[in-house]
Amino acid sequence: MADPQSILGLPQPAWAADDVAMLYDMANRFLSEEIVPHYERFEKAEMFDRESWEKAGAAGLLCASMPEEYGGAGGTFAHESAILEAVSHVGVDGFGIALHNAIVAPYILHYGTDEQKKRWLPKLASGELIGAIAMTEPGAGSDLQGVKTRAEKAGNQYRLNGSKTFITNGQLANLIIVVAKTDPEKGAKGTSLLVVETDGADGFERGRNLDKIGLKSNDTSELFFNDLMVPTANLLGEDEGQGFAQLMQQLPQERLLIAGQAIAMIERALAVTIDYVKERKAFGAKVIDFQNTQFKLAELKTEATIGRVFYNDCVSRHITGGLDTATASMAKYWMTDLQCKVVDECLQLHGGYGYMNEYPIARMYRDARVQRIYGGTNEIMKLVIARGL
Repeated sequence: MADPQSILGLPQPAWAADDVAMLYDMANRFLSEEIVPHYERFEKAEMFDRESWEKAGAAGLLCASMPEEYGGAGGTFAHESAILEAVSHVGVDGFGIALHNAIVAPYILHYGTDEQKKRWLPKLASGELIGAIAMTEPGAGSDLQGVKTRAEKAGNQYRLNGSKTFITNGQLANLIIVVAKTDPEKGAKGTSLLVVETDGADGFERGRNLDKIGLKSNDTSELFFNDLMVPTANLLGEDEGQGFAQLMQQLPQERLLIAGQAIAMIERALAVTIDYVKERKAFGAKVIDFQNTQFKLAELKTEATIGRVFYNDCVSRHITGGLDTATASMAKYWMTDLQCKVVDECLQLHGGYGYMNEYPIARMYRDARVQRIYGGTNEIMKLVIARGL
């Protein structure tokens, strides 16, 4: 297959030089050798195994941006980007390490006490703990102020009651950050984040592994909390009521993460499609020789190049602390819309074979669609952007 990383012919941005490039190469090699051979099995099981997570931890692919004192590699979001791009370029998009690395761990790093960091981050880095964040509820999706899960204080513990759904890594996760109301009367200011350690927890229950259109190998679950007692020491932040602000502060990185997954899949879709049309013949000629194919791929490569330049700029700004919420929302919505468009057009260029599961473009078609929904729907992204006009 053509190299997805170089398919656009762009120079590497400054943030992707040296150690970041080396990490990408290492991640690409590890995923190709250790994950790809088993990926069909994970797709059928609709879940990875813990051994793969532990291998990823041993290889340095977990918590690369966490400080070394807490078991990480001391990197930045650039290193997380290298890993998530390798995941998509290799084609194992269901491996939920991006959320674990760049969403769950940063909450603990930014808001946890030193004791909490020392307790949880090294185990997240090794794969002993698998992370998830439980925001969405059956009746509350993008509207995080509407969550009903309740945490009532009882001495030095919280009594946690409620349910969550669509939770990525939900079947395997044993460290879950739960969005809950500690004071329902205060609205957003009554929202807190609690860290739930699920191993042996009485009152915690996993529901079914949800049957999704795509990303089959990524376990996505319902979670139930029934009088689950959580130590007050597991509250993230110094005081109750900081949860909504914490969520808002971390959303730009979450949305940039999704944009990175989108542009990486776009590059892979172009790579496999260009290979296909150069080999496939119709009416006595290679498909690449038809003007429609050439024009269509020219359009897609141009749009992909615009997307990659925008994403690279966003990463650069984020590393220096300059990525605002509106721009991150632009990246998330535009890149994922483009992802679905490019994958659809590439499938069309495969003809009937594009609809066959044995071809990678078919899986990309299924896996891409959710990108426009999670992390805040693209309609919500437009509302966020519009507020700053």
